[in-house]
Amino acid sequence: MARRNKGGRSSSEPAALPDRDTILKFVADNPDRASKREIAKAFAIKGSDRAYLKDLLRTLEEEGLLEKRRKRLTRPGALPHVSMLEITGRDSDGGLVAQPAEWTSEHGDRPPVIEIRTGRDDARTRAAGVGSRVLAKVFPAGEKGGPDYTGRIIKVFEKSEHAVLGVLRKLDDGTVRAEPVERRQPELLVDSDHLNGAKPGDLVEIELLKSGRYGLAKGKVRTIIGKLDSEKAISMIAIHAHDIPHVFPPEVVAEAQQAKTATLKNREDWRNLPLITIDPADAKDHDDAVFAEPDGDDRNPGGHVVTVAIADVAAYVKPGSALDREALKRGNSVYFPDRVVPMLPERISNDLCSLREGEDRPALAVRMVIAEDGRKIRHTFHRVMMKSAAKLAYPQAQAAIDGVPDDKTGPLLEPVLQPLWAAYASLRRARAAREPLELDLPERKLVLNPDGTVNRVMTPPRLDAHRLIEEFMILANVAAAETLEQKKQVFVYRVHDAPSLAKQEGLREFLQTIGMSLARGAQLRPAQFNNILARVADSEHVTLVNEVVLRSQSQAEYSPANIGHFGLNLKRYAHFTSPIRRYADLIVHRALVGALGLGEGAITAHDEERLEEISAFISTTERRAMKAERETYDRLIASHLARHVDESFDGRISGVTKSGLFVQLPAYGADGFVPVSKLEGDYYIYDEASHALTGERTGKGFRLGDEVVVQLVEIAPLAGAMRFAMLSEPRQMPKATRSYHKSRSKMRAGKKRPTRRRR
Repeated sequence: MARRNKGGRSSSEPAALPDRDTILKFVADNPDRASKREIAKAFAIKGSDRAYLKDLLRTLEEEGLLEKRRKRLTRPGALPHVSMLEITGRDSDGGLVAQPAEWTSEHGDRPPVIEIRTGRDDARTRAAGVGSRVLAKVFPAGEKGGPDYTGRIIKVFEKSEHAVLGVLRKLDDGTVRAEPVERRQPELLVDSDHLNGAKPGDLVEIELLKSGRYGLAKGKVRTIIGKLDSEKAISMIAIHAHDIPHVFPPEVVAEAQQAKTATLKNREDWRNLPLITIDPADAKDHDDAVFAEPDGDDRNPGGHVVTVAIADVAAYVKPGSALDREALKRGNSVYFPDRVVPMLPERISNDLCSLREGEDRPALAVRMVIAEDGRKIRHTFHRVMMKSAAKLAYPQAQAAIDGVPDDKTGPLLEPVLQPLWAAYASLRRARAAREPLELDLPERKLVLNPDGTVNRVMTPPRLDAHRLIEEFMILANVAAAETLEQKKQVFVYRVHDAPSLAKQEGLREFLQTIGMSLARGAQLRPAQFNNILARVADSEHVTLVNEVVLRSQSQAEYSPANIGHFGLNLKRYAHFTSPIRRYADLIVHRALVGALGLGEGAITAHDEERLEEISAFISTTERRAMKAERETYDRLIASHLARHVDESFDGRISGVTKSGLFVQLPAYGADGFVPVSKLEGDYYIYDEASHALTGERTGKGFRLGDEVVVQLVEIAPLAGAMRFAMLSEPRQMPKATRSYHKSRSKMRAGKKRPTRRRR
């Protein structure tokens, strides 16, 4: 057996190979140079010695000491090398101190402290101040007692005005105070001459006023948003809480109004091609249109020609313009039940770029030839002028195919709709062969009353019409990525990393608790996850396993470096099909225009150089939008259920932590919490692997996915939070779970007692 030195390296290994401690230190100290290639270069590892390096890095990943992000390695829990930060204060020397802009308790107990580096002539640092959001490169500091990281500012975003959002209430002495929505903000005193027509109970936006050193700070009402229980007010809470830009500056509005309609110059005339849009019935903008027909080439029997036309936003939003700067600042549109906070002004998004029925519109189109089995044979891109032949809703198009056409879809059925569905049948075969990840997670939609309150929660049916558009868009996105790669044009990929080895191990441990096995060591593919889901499809574990598999996945993001898209099982993928609502797609459009010589609006050299920064930023704005949308949904449901305190509900355990149980109400799609301190009858120990709280004495407990009955005992509509009491009795944990739980407890014996709570 080979002898090992103190660093863990076998004496039979080449002397040039660094030991594990050296590798870990290099990754920590050089987050910008931590790919396998860069590590090999740094330590002059060549030839067959690279195999040793590969094995060592994999071992460190399996042990949870390293994890892979895109093509770079990093220490678990480390911040991305390019991060969005919020300046939170100054240190004793007056230097700026920051923390990650997006930080939740699931990331760690406390956000890391980042000390901003200052240079002799650093205009960007001077432009930043407390409250600023900045994009920065971060580096581990490594000094005990000092900051966790140091950061160098790349870009400073406009300071938030920090207008306070609050609810007015009148005290017994007649004074009016504003109770802020955010807990960190103190109450404000609002004088009667500063109410501007607002009344107690109104949700208002308040401008802070200068006040004396003593007493409450003062403010004046700037905007009356509405009553607190209206949806408009609740979505505005999320907008303010996440600093989402929602008012277009005058220069942006002016530029949009002055935009001139695109002409046929340098465009192909496709206005006679019967492209149609298929969207939700309430869609206000239409950025994609589709058409399909049989391929007339005898060499492709059963094949099809699929055309996807996308609104040519690049024709109106020029690089460096006021419209462009604002679009990047927003990153994407944000969708709430009552409103949309658009990336672009209505003049652009709902008018000039929207592919309206019967109106000439500029588009960037891709024509794709597919075989009978759905394989794409070839494709070409075109800059065109088109005219939508029809605007259809998903149920309307589906009804026509199902044999119930209406006056509009009847004439389109044979020449347009049936060829579309025939092409979709081929693409469906290709999808089945590709085997992307197939999670069964239904989406819910709120139906509102005219006053903005919740009427009901519904789960819209998933139609073939939805799947058709989805597959056409995926095909077009792949074509865009392939073309830009072939042209050696830098652009932004949509990437989705494979689950980390640590998450794979966690899934493996969980599956053992329900009597299922998962091969160890090999990198999992989507098909293996699908096999897991298929094995439990008709069992009591179906919901539970879907949830755990989802939690094992990485988060998709944008990057100029390609690692493929794990979930879709694609080697290269870009977002091309929604430039009205996503800045990433606009970048891809500009890259295509430049690479293919399609006229004005090409990507600039300046933007090419900062694609890493842009990618990091728009990935952050996407996460911001998702969080704001979810919080608004939760606040709405909490407001809706406020009148049902003390009532009981059927629920399902959707999360398990050492602090308690998250319980989702399937009828509403919202979560509440059962504190572990309120679970009676036993000491409950948190078992991370089996996602359970198990009674130490009885072996009974609660596990992720369990169906339970809970009582709503407390609700906080402003926070969107609900507290439940558990009415269901704990159930006997499966033997596999209990034996695993006991072995874990024994492993901890003599070190640290498992987390438990007294009932």
